[in-house]
Amino acid sequence: MHLYQNQQLKIYNSLSGKKEIFEPLNEGHIGMYVCGPTVYSNVHLGNCRTFMSFDMIFRYLRHLGYKVRYVRNITDAGHLVDDAEDGEDKIAKKARLEQLEPMEVVQRYTIDFHNILEQFNFLPPSIEPTATGHIIEQIEIIKDILEKGFAYEVNGSVYFDVTKFNDSYEYGKLSGRKLEDMIANTRELAGQDEKKSPQDFALWKKAEPQHIMRWPSPWGDGFPGWHLECTAMSTKYLGETFDIHGGGMDLKFPHHECEIAQAEACYGHSPVRYWMHANMLTMNGKKMAKSTGNNILPGDIFTGENDILSKAFSPSVVRFFMMQAHYTSILDLSNDALLASEKGFGRLMDTLSTFEALETGANSDFDVEAWKQQCYDAMNDDFNTPILIANLFEAVKHVNLIKEGKESITAADKELLMQSLNAFIFDILGLKEKGGTTEDAGKLSGVVELLIQLRKEARENKDFATSDKIRDQLAELGIQLKDGKEGTTFSI
Repeated sequence: MHLYQNQQLKIYNSLSGKKEIFEPLNEGHIGMYVCGPTVYSNVHLGNCRTFMSFDMIFRYLRHLGYKVRYVRNITDAGHLVDDAEDGEDKIAKKARLEQLEPMEVVQRYTIDFHNILEQFNFLPPSIEPTATGHIIEQIEIIKDILEKGFAYEVNGSVYFDVTKFNDSYEYGKLSGRKLEDMIANTRELAGQDEKKSPQDFALWKKAEPQHIMRWPSPWGDGFPGWHLECTAMSTKYLGETFDIHGGGMDLKFPHHECEIAQAEACYGHSPVRYWMHANMLTMNGKKMAKSTGNNILPGDIFTGENDILSKAFSPSVVRFFMMQAHYTSILDLSNDALLASEKGFGRLMDTLSTFEALETGANSDFDVEAWKQQCYDAMNDDFNTPILIANLFEAVKHVNLIKEGKESITAADKELLMQSLNAFIFDILGLKEKGGTTEDAGKLSGVVELLIQLRKEARENKDFATSDKIRDQLAELGIQLKDGKEGTTFSI
């Protein structure tokens, strides 16, 4: 039996505005699409938070026993600078400014994206398609929408007719906006005279002579609209209807709203059963933005080379910090918050490092089975990682009481607790042990144990200068020794 058969998962559906019991389209299988990065600059921390939230969701769904096809795209064409219907493609603009081929820009920042996500210990998606790799599919969808009367062509560009669409469907149902209100609050803007209405959006844009990213189409040389690629790639790999579509809260309108409209115009029905949106990351109480300087790159956090934080923080500490907030909540990054997360993360890792030495008894004062189900209950409640982490620290408290001889645990419960802690900390939250790999941690432990033995011999020989030197220099490296009845233990 798979875990999902006895764990009832609820997901907050942005479309309905409430938590719903999750029931996949096909039993035991899940199709999940998440909007990926536009690769024209280094991936910023806010984007990392969104991708990390869905990495955690992917991990938990797999842990429950689902077979998940996770598709996360790379936008390497079609995303305009101002997200409107005129202006320059973000990648083309970067290529022009740096005098590079657009695909050089794409390659550079795709590598950066993968490098940062690898440091954060992300699982790779099942499929990572690119917009430029699916131009044909996008053109075919445009032809279909044109044929059904929900789009029109003007001077080599093709626009989606939102008013016509709204006669048969409901434009704005994801974001809760009414088309009548949008029209009433819209001023006519220069450069939009090609469109019948300011609410219409581009499916295909004509490439002007200076535009360096261009492809042939039935309407002339051009490039696809930003919203179209996700409709093309999600439905190609997951079908006309699939389970989960995720992304940042900022994509709800217009990007995801336009995706729904395109799919409904093309296929006659809504494409996604559960819409999920991760919230934003702020810094020191303010929105993160390059223009204001209130911004920091992940790599700058890992190296400590910045003017914002007091020290370097490891990727696992940053990941632990992000997991301490629910994915739908705004999370504020600060030096104090990271320091607190580092301390908490250290407590978890120290507990695991000394767990093997835990003595067992004839009975258990800690109900491990009940605690384990509380952890699942937290995750089943729309992936509530803050409550899960609170439960993990409840286990840490009991482990410390067992170490002190104030509580007891049976060998069977000790094994169950160890397995459960490893599953929730490493498999689901995606954290990594301090010091890198388990093999590295084992080597470090061996070296410290050797120094502890040398210190013990020095003390037996009344060579207290050497004994104190070993203790003090280890302390300077962040390794604390603790002398007890059973010998000397250490924590990092």
